[in-house]
Amino acid sequence: MNRVIPKVALGICAHPDDLDFGASGTVAKWSSEGSIVYYLIVTDGSKGSSDPKMTPERLIKIRKSEQVKAAEILGVKETYFLNYKDSEVTYDMELKKDLTRYIRKLQPDAVIMIDPTMIYSVSRGFINHPDHRVVGLAALDSVFPLARDRLTFPDLLNEGLEPHRVRYLYLINFDYHNYVEDIGQTIEKKLQAVRAHQSQVEEDFIQFLKQMSATLGRKVGYSFAETFVKIDLP
Repeated sequence: MNRVIPKVALGICAHPDDLDFGASGTVAKWSSEGSIVYYLIVTDGSKGSSDPKMTPERLIKIRKSEQVKAAEILGVKETYFLNYKDSEVTYDMELKKDLTRYIRKLQPDAVIMIDPTMIYSVSRGFINHPDHRVVGLAALDSVFPLARDRLTFPDLLNEGLEPHRVRYLYLINFDYHNYVEDIGQTIEKKLQAVRAHQSQVEEDFIQFLKQMSATLGRKVGYSFAETFVKIDLP
C-alpha cells in the first residue's frame, strides 16, 4: 500500500508501553518527518507488576513517568491519560465517548491501535490482554462511525468538538499485515523508548523486539521493520 506521512497521528492503547512495543519505530519516523503525534493511554497501568512490595498507587506514578519519557524520546507532542483501572476496562459507550472526544479534539488523519481481532496467537503462544482487545474495538468504533457522525454524542458539540473523519488506520498485528514500515533509521529510538519502561521490561525482551523487527524487515529487504494492517478510509 502507498506510504503516507500523516499531518497529525494519534496512538490509542490500553497501557503505558503498548504503543512503544508495537509502533514506536514508525512513530519516531513520522515525527522526524514532520508529523504531529499524540498518545492516548486508556488505563492507569496499575496491575502490571509481580513485585510483592509494589502498590497500585506507586505503579501508576512510575508507569506514567515512564510513558512520558518514552514519548519524549520518540518526538510525541503530548501524552494523555484516561486513568481507567488496569484490567477492568469494559466495552461501553462511556469508553467510546472518551475516545471520540480525543479524536474530535486532536483531529488526526491517522490513528494507530492494537488490532482487536488479535485475540490469541498459536504460533507465538500468547493470549492478547483483554484491555488490548476492548480498547482496540472501542477505538475502531470511535474512528468509524462515532467521531464522524454529528448526531452521535451531541453534547460533544457543546464542547466545541465538531465531527472528524480519520483517513488512515494502522492496526498493530504481529501475525497478519498488509503494510510494512521501514524503521531502519529509527530502530535505536524504538529501543530507547522501550527501555524507558524500566518497570516492565528487561534487556532480553528488548533484544527480542530488535530481532523481531529485523526478521520482519528482512522479508522485504529492510534492516528493521514494523508491520500493520493498514486501512484507508474514504
